Amino acid sequence: MYQQLSNYISNRIGISENDLKTVFSFFSVLKVKRNEHLVSPGQISNKIYFVNKGCLRIYFLNEKGSEATRLFAFEDQFVTALVSFVTEAKSLEFVQATESTTLLSINKTDFYNLLAIVPHWEKLYRHYLEYAYVTNTNRLMSFITSDATERYQQLLNQNPIVVKRLSNKMIASYLNISPETLSRLKSKS
Repeated sequence: MYQQLSNYISNRIGISENDLKTVFSFFSVLKVKRNEHLVSPGQISNKIYFVNKGCLRIYFLNEKGSEATRLFAFEDQFVTALVSFVTEAKSLEFVQATESTTLLSINKTDFYNLLAIVPHWEKLYRHYLEYAYVTNTNRLMSFITSDATERYQQLLNQNPIVVKRLSNKMIASYLNISPETLSRLKSKS
């Protein structure tokens, strides 16, 4: 169960076997069903999840009450409602399993304890924060500089697993287009 997390960590930071065992001791296995929510608006996000199998998405409701998906996290990715996790403010986002998902989870207290007792854990956290920043910035820029066709093509080129595994409704909410527009774009490609 911990092999994927071991590979993920080892590929990003130098870490001893003893430190790796310490890291694992703070994580627990969590299985969630399709459509199950781990975080809902009004709750404080106090866990970070590592996706072993399946997919989580982070979304919110826009001013019209429609779902707007901000992020999909598939196998070998960390995910949380980061703003709530860092600030301890109530989340404005949902974290939901899009399919039956197996996770490794760690609560905030234990996560920060690891920063104190495993010297290289901070490097992994920095990597996660940098990745989150770059991902969010690129998404924002795509909404400003790209039309629907260009955003769909970027998705196909950069993250085709989204189109293969998720519903048109979720993909459309991620691209900020209507499901009808997405159907037209799919029929053209």
